[in-house]
Amino acid sequence: MTPNPAEQNYWEANYWDALLNRDGRMDGIFYYGVLTTGVYCRPSCHSRLPNPQNVVFFQQRDRAEQAGFRACKRCHPQNVLRADPRSELVEKVCRFVEGHPDKPITLLALSKEFGLSPFHLQRSFKDLIGISPRAYADACRLQRLKTGLQKGHSVTRAQNDAGYGSSSRLYERTATQLGMTPAAYRKGGPGSLIRYSIADSPFGKLLLAATEKGICSIQLGDSEKHLREALHQEFPAAAVVEETPSASTETLIASLVHGHALRKRLPLDIKATAFQRLVWEHLQSIPAGRTESYSEVAQAIGRPTATRAVARACASNAVALAIPCHRVVRNNGEMGGYRWGVERKKAILAAEAATLKGF
Repeated sequence: MTPNPAEQNYWEANYWDALLNRDGRMDGIFYYGVLTTGVYCRPSCHSRLPNPQNVVFFQQRDRAEQAGFRACKRCHPQNVLRADPRSELVEKVCRFVEGHPDKPITLLALSKEFGLSPFHLQRSFKDLIGISPRAYADACRLQRLKTGLQKGHSVTRAQNDAGYGSSSRLYERTATQLGMTPAAYRKGGPGSLIRYSIADSPFGKLLLAATEKGICSIQLGDSEKHLREALHQEFPAAAVVEETPSASTETLIASLVHGHALRKRLPLDIKATAFQRLVWEHLQSIPAGRTESYSEVAQAIGRPTATRAVARACASNAVALAIPCHRVVRNNGEMGGYRWGVERKKAILAAEAATLKGF
């Protein structure tokens, strides 16, 4: 069973965070299918958490069933009962935004459509989704563009299908998000040269990849095969070259796994929104061996109500250890989510604490 690439949307990090937290407010807003079982569930399902690599997200229940998944007999996703009455409103807004790619999404237009004050609609949406309806619309539009380009459609067709009104608007809005022009993205990032090495670390296999500008990816995992596949996935036409770890690479990896690399502020070649960059720069200021909660990070960057957005920014981090998202935990001290596995997160924090005791 192969997931539809169009369903692997921009909100995977947000959806995964909701899944980890069994967030019943998101019931009906999205569903998740498990490739190894062929079952789809609601976010609040209390079945065993699946491996992230085996999860595919759907914004609508019928899409999950069309892809061949059957309803979970434990959480009965076909009979969604929402814990938060605002969830039904937010679901309707999401479906409306997704169904009108070429329609300007403004608070005034949405408030008229749903008969609510702009303030109430905006607050309800941001409380559950973590961002504004307009930002959600932008992300949906970007995902439609990426899906069209990945399918080989012309830039003009992908632009029109995604709802971008003009070429100038398309290039203005997507330059930083794609990391290149839409035409280059369509071709899979030709001309890019990425060199990478895979080495053993105390936390499993570690892949370190870099362009001529800096480190573009640091991934942790149990399988070299999966690490290589993840590196090729976004830009399949880039020139990707594997190298045997050099002495300098091994030294860098040793610094990373012991929490010392940030003293050098490694050169990074990563794309980020302004908000992500704000969060990631703060994470780099958290000393090894210490942690902060998601709400403390939100307070520190001057966005006290953006706790969920902070969690998404952490989940979107592509350079493990160099940007230490593992040092962010829940308010009650629990680990929270981690892109490379919660047990690995515990091990990294324990290793950093042990290193500090050695000084």
